[in-house]
Amino acid sequence: MLASVGESECVRLSILNTQRLLFIIHCLISIVHCSLTSVQCLLSLMSYLGFSLCALVIFFAGSRLSRYGDMLSNLTGMGKAWIGLILMAAVTSLPELMVGISSAAIVGSADLAIGDIFGSCAFNLLLLALLDAFMPRNQPLLGTSSPGHVLAATLGTILMAMAGLGILLPEEIVLLPSIGITSFSFMVVYLVAVNVLFKYNRQVNVKEEEKTSSVPEGMTLRKVTMLYSLAAIVVIGAALALPGFASDIAKQTGLGESFVGTLFLAVSTSLPEIAVSLAAIRMGSADMAVGNLLGSNIFNIFILFIDDLVYSGDHLLKDASDNHAISAFAVIIMSSIAIIGLTFRSQHKRFFMAYDALLIFVVYIINLMILYYLESP
Repeated sequence: MLASVGESECVRLSILNTQRLLFIIHCLISIVHCSLTSVQCLLSLMSYLGFSLCALVIFFAGSRLSRYGDMLSNLTGMGKAWIGLILMAAVTSLPELMVGISSAAIVGSADLAIGDIFGSCAFNLLLLALLDAFMPRNQPLLGTSSPGHVLAATLGTILMAMAGLGILLPEEIVLLPSIGITSFSFMVVYLVAVNVLFKYNRQVNVKEEEKTSSVPEGMTLRKVTMLYSLAAIVVIGAALALPGFASDIAKQTGLGESFVGTLFLAVSTSLPEIAVSLAAIRMGSADMAVGNLLGSNIFNIFILFIDDLVYSGDHLLKDASDNHAISAFAVIIMSSIAIIGLTFRSQHKRFFMAYDALLIFVVYIINLMILYYLESP
């Protein structure tokens, strides 16, 4: 009887010790879980803070970039359209360049590299339409901009048509082991386009109808160039950090692999264009804003040549999905509408946006709907 009682007591103590041990393990797991949750929350908070800080820096430095670009156009006589087409377009398109290189060389994804470029070109034209809402009712953006932008829009359309054709061609003519004739032609046509635009802005005296700003006293060409370069470096630095934070936010919110997540990343890389163009509109430099957006589209196709050079696969255009051709055709249609707006030169807006801007907006939405339908399971 006593032995039975002793065994029962031992069993009870063993169960009690086991319960205590399980309780301690549960507490330790809870502590580790809370710690991991705290770390994840901290990382998430850092991503949001980093994204917000980069966006604020881009908008602040972008407004300075537009101001100094306006001064450069007055001091050099090159014109606001040329400053926007070449200098600002190259600066604001660097995020697309870095995203394209990482997508092609590191990730090895032709779809990501081309989707980033085509999406950026379409968004730039959408931004061109949306900026029209910030213009006075009797001054549509395309109707008051320099007719010389027709040349830039046409060259951009030619480059985009070449890119769309390169995707749809059944075979690529190989020039080098990692480059095809289509990608090589992007580089050739880009250099020709820059030369043509430079000669046009040098030889043709385009009468600007927009408000011009005087250069403050004491602001020499050297000083303005240094300040412009400093603002450009700040924009580039913040813009290059921005896609990383945007990618982290997209993954944390579960949007990383979705259509919405891809769209979010594309808009994030276009923040420099938004900041610079919006600041130019507020300054009254419509030509600089239009030149920046159209010039960015020209530079973006040149980026495809660089992406193909570093692509880890065979050929960038051939490895990409044919669905990208839809975006290429949408950009061509949007660019053609912009050319019509620059040529017809309407002097009033019936709604908050001119007809040409409204049509560009509609084409962009239709493009998104088609792509979403094709990519949805």
